[in-house]
Amino acid sequence: MTEQQGLRLMVPLEELEQAIKWDADGLVPAIVQDAESRDVLMMAYMNRESLRKSVETGQTWFWSRSRSELWNKGATSGNTQHIRALRFDCDGDTLLVEVDRRGPACHTGEDNCFYRTAAVGEAYRGTTGYTIFEPAAPQTERGGDDSARFTVLAELERLIAERYEERPEGAYTTYLFEKGLDKILKKVGEETAESIIAAKNGDNDELRYEVSDLIYHLLVLLRQRQLPLDDIMRELERRHERPRRD
Repeated sequence: MTEQQGLRLMVPLEELEQAIKWDADGLVPAIVQDAESRDVLMMAYMNRESLRKSVETGQTWFWSRSRSELWNKGATSGNTQHIRALRFDCDGDTLLVEVDRRGPACHTGEDNCFYRTAAVGEAYRGTTGYTIFEPAAPQTERGGDDSARFTVLAELERLIAERYEERPEGAYTTYLFEKGLDKILKKVGEETAESIIAAKNGDNDELRYEVSDLIYHLLVLLRQRQLPLDDIMRELERRHERPRRD
């Protein structure tokens, strides 16, 4: 194909909007693909406004069905997607968005949203009828320095911030944010009480589990109140620098 032929295939935005077969809600599925690796990263929905903003800004914009509002991928997390090409299929009912991305595409922190694999064929028959979902490969061991010890907290804070912004359907964190502050406070109270009980019972396995739940819910609370974890860390540093009295 010559360069001129390629240029003739480019469709103006107005024609693109007319060519798309929007569903009853005015939406069309958009598959996002890494322009370099060709990996499929995620699937979301666009409406006319998000499509127009994607074309005009060169960044991916989608329509959140759970929140009924536009969202810009990576606006909170920093995991942005710069559009290199935007295509639509032969039936006009699906978009393919090729992107140069920064950071993981999935709100779970995985590289892409399709990190679980269903068993098929012989593998499926070997499961006696149950489908196996294989988790993503484990991450490499983190370094032993002090900063690396707390990397998971920064990652968790980032993921919670992205869920606050994007509100993916079916996610527990979305449920908490939708229910509001009172529900989050109730969960913090429940996890605090369960941590106390686990410690009183001398069960360190249960204590580890309950404290992990408590830390997660505290991070959700901080995001709900728009209080960065860095502010908490600075307060701890300030207290540590005070002259000791013991």
